[in-house]
Amino acid sequence: MSSATASPIPANPAIPGPDTCAGVPLFNWLTERASGVLMHPTSLPGAQGIGVLNATAIDAWLAFLKDAGIRYWQVCPLGPTGYGDSPYQCFSAFAGNPYLIDLQALQSHGLLTNADLAPLAALPQDHLDFGWLYVAKWKILHQAYENFCGNTTDAATSAGAQKAHAARLGYGDYDAFLKKHADWLQAFALFQALKDHHNPLPWWSWPAEVRFYSKAAALARKNALPPDVLARAKAHAFFQYLFFGQWTQTRAKAARAGVEIIGDAPIFVARDSADVWANPGLFQLDETTGAPLFVAGVPPDYFSADGQLWGNPLYAWEKHAATGYAWWIRRLAVNFELCDILRLDHFRGFDTYWSIPADAQTAKKGIWKQGPGLAFFEKVRSALPHAKIIAEDLGELMPSVISLRNATGLPGMAILQFAFGGKADNLYLPHNHHHNSVVYPGTHDNDTTLGWYRSSGNEAAADHVRRYFRISGNEIGWDFVRAAYASVCNLAVIPLQDLMSLGAEARFNTPGVAAGNWQWRYTAQQLETLRSESAAYLKSIGELYGRCGLEK
Repeated sequence: MSSATASPIPANPAIPGPDTCAGVPLFNWLTERASGVLMHPTSLPGAQGIGVLNATAIDAWLAFLKDAGIRYWQVCPLGPTGYGDSPYQCFSAFAGNPYLIDLQALQSHGLLTNADLAPLAALPQDHLDFGWLYVAKWKILHQAYENFCGNTTDAATSAGAQKAHAARLGYGDYDAFLKKHADWLQAFALFQALKDHHNPLPWWSWPAEVRFYSKAAALARKNALPPDVLARAKAHAFFQYLFFGQWTQTRAKAARAGVEIIGDAPIFVARDSADVWANPGLFQLDETTGAPLFVAGVPPDYFSADGQLWGNPLYAWEKHAATGYAWWIRRLAVNFELCDILRLDHFRGFDTYWSIPADAQTAKKGIWKQGPGLAFFEKVRSALPHAKIIAEDLGELMPSVISLRNATGLPGMAILQFAFGGKADNLYLPHNHHHNSVVYPGTHDNDTTLGWYRSSGNEAAADHVRRYFRISGNEIGWDFVRAAYASVCNLAVIPLQDLMSLGAEARFNTPGVAAGNWQWRYTAQQLETLRSESAAYLKSIGELYGRCGLEK
């Protein structure tokens, strides 16, 4: 799982790839060669303390991708982040992150003033400071909601104000949005409102009468909750309307530029999430307290003597199977409203998952248990026949995991930084790649390629790289870009930091390190320089290796 990634190097790097698969796979969508760039939208430039869905920033980004002949834009999960700020530990598997809302767009449509936006000037613009962002942005968002409602307690007047503002915003009918997403939005909005009210303690610390959604929802229907909770629930629903509206516009712009978006769905959800709070029966929890009985992680390996204890609650897969995996299918359907392709994180957990007693201090005591397997993907294929999914198949690749991936037909991943320093049968060396795969120099969890190459203790791998590619290593970032483009993998995705030849200072996330992650941002000038100096070159090597897929 990306928030605390398992050992990425397979235990047996010579396991056969998808070309050995017998039978007809469920999914078969990655049939054309193309390229992509990995860049989470929080990294976009601008003056709001965080990258947001600002038209100017988005237009410049898409212009670069188009000029470079790049077809795909990959992002990390877009959900609302909580403690630790990780997009892989969100308060909801369905909702969007309100931090990504462009406040200047709200100002231009009369929902905010210059004075409302003034606190943003105090935020750093060269990196993310989530602490100050939390203090500044939520107040502004709530002010926007009050203005959206007309600053009145009269229901009829407020409804008229909302209708008028929604028309000016251009994000679609507000009431229709609330109705369309009611199955998850009502629980999420109430969850966030109660979290605000309880400063913001996790749901299992709340009073018994609201500790589970079923009880809290009954009180809400009777207007028996504190007025501020009911009001804040409506505000949080409004924030989702803004996010979905702005993201829909962003996706439409991308489509017009010939760019498709690759999203990301973590297999597990955070314990402190609306998903667990509203659906306790779908997880391995104590029925009375809601405490997890078993939690997620990975076992000890060469890289970690204690294994990795993630702590996410595990699914009660038999309950999901009994519903035809309805929760999962709805989750994926909502995710596909936001993206064209979805990377499914920790794919190996659908085969077997490491189950750790909830009271364990390390991951040593766990056992492997059977996941939903092919039956899950058959249901997904039936419900979402056009779904395009990438399997994040990193970690311990036991033969059963490979068999499941092959049976689904989903493309896996090859990471160049994991290829070097060992033997010739390493799965990630380019001569062992397969067509139905996505090759990356590194992912959001890796150091930049330049940072990796320069890191201490990496001399053997660096020497292997130089001998393998017959290079000096003086432009290692671009060496890996060319290697990815030349690979037989049908899709090559490059982190933006590698295109900018940035070092370890631009690393996005370091698994297992609690602070300092997810903060990197680029500047408008950096992107303009990249566009002017390298877009034509990228397009040329895309044409050379058959990856310019914009013109259809």
